[in-house]
Amino acid sequence: MTISIDEILTEQQAIADLGETRSLTDEEIQKFEELESQLKAAQKTDEIRSRQRAYMTPVQAAVNVATTKQDDTLDRAFNHYLRTGKENADMVELRAQAEGTGSEGGYLVPDGFRTKLIERMKAFGGIANVAETITTATGNPLPFPTVDDVANVGEIVAEGGTFASGADLTFGTESLSAYKYMAGGGSNLPLRVSVELLQDASFDVEGLVSRKLGERIARIQSTHLVTGTGSGQPKGIVHGLTGIEIAANTAVAFDDLITYIHSVDPAYRDNAVWAFNDASLATIKKIKDDDHRPIFRPADADLGTATGGGTLLGFPVVIDQAFPDISLSSNTTNWGAFGNLFEGYVIRRVRDVVLIVNPWTRAANGQVEFTAWARMDATIQNSNAYIALTGQA
Repeated sequence: MTISIDEILTEQQAIADLGETRSLTDEEIQKFEELESQLKAAQKTDEIRSRQRAYMTPVQAAVNVATTKQDDTLDRAFNHYLRTGKENADMVELRAQAEGTGSEGGYLVPDGFRTKLIERMKAFGGIANVAETITTATGNPLPFPTVDDVANVGEIVAEGGTFASGADLTFGTESLSAYKYMAGGGSNLPLRVSVELLQDASFDVEGLVSRKLGERIARIQSTHLVTGTGSGQPKGIVHGLTGIEIAANTAVAFDDLITYIHSVDPAYRDNAVWAFNDASLATIKKIKDDDHRPIFRPADADLGTATGGGTLLGFPVVIDQAFPDISLSSNTTNWGAFGNLFEGYVIRRVRDVVLIVNPWTRAANGQVEFTAWARMDATIQNSNAYIALTGQA
């Protein structure tokens, strides 16, 4: 039976106490040395278990509990690098992962900073929060097969007979690449932050940099996730789709919304959402039922409404400002989407985020420059799962 570290130490102490009044016997010495071996094995086992738990546990915010202080050496080294642009010996791990860019001042960022950056990008555009997102370690082309077999059915056959019609499965293919997005400041220049601001010990440097760089990357990514052409950029969620038209070019009516809902196969409606911009939501909020009640149902006030936060005819509403406003008299402008967007649209992100900190170029001006790289692609993976909303020809 395995005994705990505390039990081993208690037995060792009991033997050591005997040695205070007399010499230990050979048997007692042998027992103490056996306990020493057991202690080393138990300590090593605990260390391995702790390391494995660290591997399996997602990165979480620090909580003030009575536990052993975690090693934050790398985070502190990275924070120092953000403030000064000067690396130290603790940055070697990040340099080794950067595939040569470390010599130019570039480093893959720690998980905590990367998470902040990605959260900023996701929160900026609503589509990124509801589409399927996969993360890969590298940016190699990622092909995946597609198949549309809904037109084929089985048949009744006579006893001893066989089928008379049918079709083989026809597979297509889609591929996700990894477009490199760079984030910086205005006028094609890096994001510049004053040395005074960075050296303020109470200032959250990581928060500032992740927020601003995340916003800059997110603005262009969110646009591409909605209207990207798929040529030299990701394919947007409504790009190239033939939208479902409204009945008249005067206003979006209650009946139009019913048409939209039932234009999506019931198989995809269980997890369906609406997606459009805030101006379109304002227009739709004015639609009332026969009892003059708004058809939009706000969410609980505690949940907030920044990204819709309510339901429209029983389906959640997602707001993404990259969608154009409702276009009533044009069926070439897809102003929204409805359906199972998680099933229909996929976003691929490459895990590696590289950050460039340049304290030299603007040293005379007392500024440090920051630039980030993030790689992403997206495409339609199942066009049956949702529809585009458009105006009337």
